[in-house]
Amino acid sequence: MNFRITVLCENSVGPICGTLGEHGFAALIEPSGGEAILFDTGQGLTLLHNARRMNKNLSAVGKVAISHGHFDHTGGLLPYLQEFGPRRVYGHTGIFAPRYRVKDTGECFPVGLSLGRETLESVGATFDLSTAFRELAPGVHLSGEVPRATAFETGDQGLYCDCTGQELDATIDDQSLVLETDRGLVVVLGCCHAGLVNTLEHIAYMTGRRDVYAVIGGTHLAFCSQEQTGKTIQALKEWGIRKIAAGHCTGFAASARLSRELPREFQVALVGYTLEV
Repeated sequence: MNFRITVLCENSVGPICGTLGEHGFAALIEPSGGEAILFDTGQGLTLLHNARRMNKNLSAVGKVAISHGHFDHTGGLLPYLQEFGPRRVYGHTGIFAPRYRVKDTGECFPVGLSLGRETLESVGATFDLSTAFRELAPGVHLSGEVPRATAFETGDQGLYCDCTGQELDATIDDQSLVLETDRGLVVVLGCCHAGLVNTLEHIAYMTGRRDVYAVIGGTHLAFCSQEQTGKTIQALKEWGIRKIAAGHCTGFAASARLSRELPREFQVALVGYTLEV
């Protein structure tokens, strides 16, 4: 199976004239046969605009998959459904959980879905929620809930389930998309709150394969320690991944380090970035 993966929403834009950036992520997955899949939807300000600028027909999308229930990955779901009509939406059972970012000053900001399930269902969403690794289409899988097995991938310590900062939010609903291509597996990440190494090891366990050709999307290394970044890079070298197209929550410092230590493999996944594999 061959695929074209195109980044539609991202923090920064590439050279395509008129595209816009926002803090968020969305990617269009177009297989050589069968319907396209939309993975995440950004905040909702740029999805439809960027797709039009890139001549991407989002009406051809058959399924929508959500990596996790944060506003910068789900906000475009409402305008998408309003524009193109009902769709089946795949995700984890925990995507509607309340979640907040609590700053050191005590300020609290909601970062979960801005709209409830009933509102989204009223405009055509049919939610198919599960914690399991599962096939969405031939050669396309959703990772399911990722076990937190490594000692060094500690996650984002600023996310909570309440505004008082008493209950840490481990973002257990974090999932990634897995594509089986002729060159090997391609893993498309939303934010990878579960940790990149945890995610890759889980995918290897579920598929019985370690031939990962490419990783695309947010790695969440911007919110992690230098130790975690270093051990993640070492693991990527050991995996022998050919392309690491990182963006969104990877952050400038981690991106610079990835570029320095993996100069042949590293690319920046800006709006308009496309991988054909």
